[in-house]
Order: sequence, then structure tokens, then C-alpha cells
Amino acid sequence: MQPFTTHAGLVAPLDRVNVDTDQMVPKQFLKALTREGFGRILFYDWRYLPGEKPNPQFVLNFPRYQGASVLLARANFGCGSSREHAPWGVKDYGFRVILAPSYADIFYNNCFKNGILPAILSEEQVEELFKRTEKEEGYTLTVDLPKQTVSDKHGLCYKFEIPPARKEFLLQGLDDIGTTLQHEASIAAYEKSHAATATMFEPLDVKYASNSR
Repeated sequence: MQPFTTHAGLVAPLDRVNVDTDQMVPKQFLKALTREGFGRILFYDWRYLPGEKPNPQFVLNFPRYQGASVLLARANFGCGSSREHAPWGVKDYGFRVILAPSYADIFYNNCFKNGILPAILSEEQVEELFKRTEKEEGYTLTVDLPKQTVSDKHGLCYKFEIPPARKEFLLQGLDDIGTTLQHEASIAAYEKSHAATATMFEPLDVKYASNSR
């Protein structure tokens, strides 16, 4: 997973509360076995008209927001089912950062596992960012994870909090598997010692088979 330190990118505003994971990736797309291609179907029912024609009324289809990598959202973002396909879609689309006042817990945790920073700002701070994004075409933000700040070129600077362990995982580019592999030597040593011990005992299935005779 790619480490996250700082990121500067164009901001796209999604001005809706309670955006759920079924809207991010509708259920008919959950049969895919890999993470690739979910960017195309992110917010599928909002982005497309029948025949997969881009909906000109949906914000991500506006020309001014093409190439955005910072998603500005409202409260309770990522609610609904626990599907991990939702952050897959967010990342595959090109978003590295989400800024919102609050997130559903499972979605929030899944973002870190996929290299996405879901920063939490206050309602007032998010409202100010919506105003600035609408007012200035090409509005960009810089997100500094080590300093835990969100800033723009006009002097705005907001601080955000993040669990220390989650911060470290992003800085090092570690997901759950990567974190586990940091202890690979200890795991191998444990398995080696317990493999030797296991041969001293009769397998349970053999024991039970003899008792049943």
C-alpha cells in the first residue's frame, strides 16, 4: 500500500448528508473478486443516466471537478452496509483524502486499510470549505498527515485529530496484512516450535476414531 505523508489536490464537493455505501457501490456490482474497476461505478446511480450516459447534473461530472483527489462531504459519510467495495471505489476513482464532520465506523476503518485518509473536521470548517470550493474554480487543498493539517493557498489552516495507530499505518503504507508481516520472524519461530510439540501428541481425529471402535 502506498504510504501517505502529504497530498495536494483539487477538491470535489459532495453536498449530501448520510451518503451510504449502497450509493457508492450498488449491490449489483458486488460480485467482482478484485479491487480494480470500482472507480467507474462509484456513485453509479447518481453519475449515470440510462445507458451509462454521464448525468450532467451530478457534481462529479462537472468539468471543473475532473481530476479531483480530495472529496469534501457532509456528516455520517459511508453509512449503511459494511461493504469494503465502497472505499475500493473511492480510491480507484482517484480520491486520496475525504474531509467530513463524521463517518460511519466501519467505512472509516476500511478507509485506512485502503490507503485513504478520512480526516474529521467540524461542521463549521466543512461549511467554510464548501463555500470556498464553490467560489473558486480549481480550489485545492494540501493535507499534511505528519502535522495533521488541512490548508489552502489563502492562509486557511485547520487541524484534525486521528488515532495514532491509524496515522502510523498510513505513514508507513501498511494494511492489516502488512502489519502482520512485520512480525513474520516471530510468527515463523512460533510455528516452528509448536510444530515440534504437535508431533508428541496423537492427532485428535485418530484418538476419537480409536475410541469409537
